[in-house]
Amino acid sequence: MGRWEPNARGRLERAALDLYLERGFEQTTVAEIAGRAGLTERTFFRYFTDKREVLFWGSGALQEHLVDAVAGAPDSLAPIDVIAGAVEVVGELMQERREGARRRQAVIVANAELRERELIKLANLSAALAGALRERGVDDPAASLAAEAGIAVFKIAFQRWIGDDDRDLTSLIRESFGDLKAVTAGV
Repeated sequence: MGRWEPNARGRLERAALDLYLERGFEQTTVAEIAGRAGLTERTFFRYFTDKREVLFWGSGALQEHLVDAVAGAPDSLAPIDVIAGAVEVVGELMQERREGARRRQAVIVANAELRERELIKLANLSAALAGALRERGVDDPAASLAAEAGIAVFKIAFQRWIGDDDRDLTSLIRESFGDLKAVTAGV
């Protein structure tokens, strides 16, 4: 293997994405990922439970940022504005990762099992946001509606961001929330 190099998780993630894009997710093995990263399979399993987890390992941190942003929002804000602020925080965190997000999304779109996993992740984020709103005293269905709308807005902005739109993710999120408000106001 040679001399130890730092950032094993990052190296494994890059190697996996490269292989998934070259060969396809199903055709790539953990051994190949570890080999490409210059690491052992044992090291791979220290960081990831399986090869899908390479694509989803940050979900817990993402959820934590969203929930913390909801909890820290001013009490005077409407539920949808609280969610908008939380989604914008995540947009700021993701801004430097555009190319990685594009590559990750290309792998997910090409595999039905991964698309399903992505939908589950988004549903979990929505449930966490709704729970955070309920902690602030927002009743259902308002908490659930605001959370679901926030995730829908994020998905739309994210697709634009990884597509051809050169603007930053936070701007696209703000614009998409504005579009949602216009649609719901009947404008």
